[in-house]
Amino acid sequence: MKEKFNSLWNSDVFSHLASLKYLPRWVVLLFDILLCLISYYIAYYITLKIYKKLPDERILSVFQREGLIVGCQIIFFWIFHTYSGVLRYSGYVDATKLLFAVSTNIIFISAANFIICFFTDLHAFYYSALIIYAVLSFLLLFILRLSVKTIYDYFSQNSGQIIPVMIYGSQSAAIGIAKMLQTTTENKYKLVGFIDDDKNATEKIIMGVKVYSLNEETIKKYVVNRVKAIIVSPLKMSTINPNTDLDIFINNNLSVLTSPPMSIWQNDMPSIKQIKSIQIEDLLERPIIDISNENTEKHLKSKVILVTGAAGSIGGEIVRQVIKYNPKLLILVDQAESPMHELKLQIEEKYPDMNFTSFLGDVRNKERMEFMIDLYRPDIIFHAAAYKHVPLMEDNPVESIQVNVKGTKIMADLAVKYKVERFVMISTDKAVNPTNIMGASKRIAEIYVQSLYRKLQKEAEFTTKFITTRFGNVLGSNGSVIPHFKNQIEKGGPITVTHPEIIRYFMTIPEACMLVLEAGSMGHGGEIYIFDMGSPVKIVNLARKMIRLAGFIPEVDIKIEFTGLRPGEKLYEELLNQKEITTKTHNPKILIAKVQEYHFETISAQIDELIQYSSMCKDFLTVSLMKKIVPEFLSKNSQYERLDV
Repeated sequence: MKEKFNSLWNSDVFSHLASLKYLPRWVVLLFDILLCLISYYIAYYITLKIYKKLPDERILSVFQREGLIVGCQIIFFWIFHTYSGVLRYSGYVDATKLLFAVSTNIIFISAANFIICFFTDLHAFYYSALIIYAVLSFLLLFILRLSVKTIYDYFSQNSGQIIPVMIYGSQSAAIGIAKMLQTTTENKYKLVGFIDDDKNATEKIIMGVKVYSLNEETIKKYVVNRVKAIIVSPLKMSTINPNTDLDIFINNNLSVLTSPPMSIWQNDMPSIKQIKSIQIEDLLERPIIDISNENTEKHLKSKVILVTGAAGSIGGEIVRQVIKYNPKLLILVDQAESPMHELKLQIEEKYPDMNFTSFLGDVRNKERMEFMIDLYRPDIIFHAAAYKHVPLMEDNPVESIQVNVKGTKIMADLAVKYKVERFVMISTDKAVNPTNIMGASKRIAEIYVQSLYRKLQKEAEFTTKFITTRFGNVLGSNGSVIPHFKNQIEKGGPITVTHPEIIRYFMTIPEACMLVLEAGSMGHGGEIYIFDMGSPVKIVNLARKMIRLAGFIPEVDIKIEFTGLRPGEKLYEELLNQKEITTKTHNPKILIAKVQEYHFETISAQIDELIQYSSMCKDFLTVSLMKKIVPEFLSKNSQYERLDV
């Protein structure tokens, strides 16, 4: 007996009831039938009180009448599928179905009653009873669904399954989000109010909830204790300064969510799956750069494009953006096997018609690179292959020269030999007044391609256009500070910051790659492009904001520890040194740095010697010559400081 009971309890029927997933349709239908029976009994006795006598039962008894009206009602329940919805997700559509099912049933019964009365002069039903039944049954059926929804929302909210939210904004985009929250079957968020900085909108009622004023007092009094998250409408997100205007929510430990722009809403309403936690990338205190897609398309469409370092963060994004301009052939070059394989699979899946090839090879291998360039004859090269991690390169300076200098030299020389139209090199702000091996190696690479271009400009009939892009730290790139902080937060901390005063410029990967493509199309040769990155960000403030965005309190839930500057690291980065000046381009956010010119034969001989020292694994000789080539290279917090004396 016990085994049978356990088997029944674990069956679909009771397991669904116990887990509160959903009620089976037949259970919902039984409840609806029961409520209809109760409604007709009440309607019958109310009618009895009205007429002060028993109804005429010569045609049908009260039980027969009840059976007939409820039987017909079941048919209309089936026609309108009133029992097929999930009760806890009931809304306007479900109420409309009930209204149609009950109304249609009453119309049908009334019509039948009229026909019987016309031919027999007898009433099967009293019209007053039918009207009372219609009102009562609709109310009871609706109250059932409303009660289940309310009870479920209450317990789900208290158990943390449903997140109470307010929407920042009260215009059309905010209303669209609110409608989606109140009608979706994915009951994840519960709307409890709006917040707005528009004084004309505050204190009003929209969709049954109040609009609160945006100020510190209101947030602490009415918001903090009622909600767990704020959804920022896309219209608000496009007009506010997210780095400062959202601090009032973040500093009160409220999660900040956002919805995609209205331009990409599906069916004029967002999906609940599109609501996501706001990312630190959304909080950059810098306007997004406007890029000329038309000019870029002109230079990339139907061309053979080669990308080195294609499997890396920057290279991979360059690949994805280049694909949009329909190149004739896209060549992916990298020595990292597994990341290259992943990128290949992604492109094959997302762009099945794209003509591309993946080529495993190391930019340090001249023979391999020449075979590849001779085979495919690219029109444009985007050179993103590089070693980039400052502490690691400080420990391995010869490898930094082999990849960042020798690799660039090989690719640049081959570009000239095989008459490549454009060669776009990705550099870094760490090349400016370098204090570390990595930055100095990138500066030497800059010097080589610029001096090579000037030599060709004077001597050669055809000149490959060598262009350099120089930018700061890239949010979300492999090994960058953002993923590192996220991992530390997920582990419960602490977050490690090297120095309380350290600052950095930041940009997103897509912006960095848009800059690279724009530079490649606008450059005439020999330029170093930089751009207005806004104000630098204090890393410790970035860490605190990321902790709050994750729903924790800095120094309470997640500690911040200062570990000291790493070898080669400086407190701040520069986009220009003091001797460099800039000129404007057609894009006000993109500038050209005017840098010191070098004689090609002299610098080429020095670089050949530098590469030779690095091939012999002579660290100090290598670094010593780097400092000779780049006099402004002064080591910081490094064993190579002794060479600056």
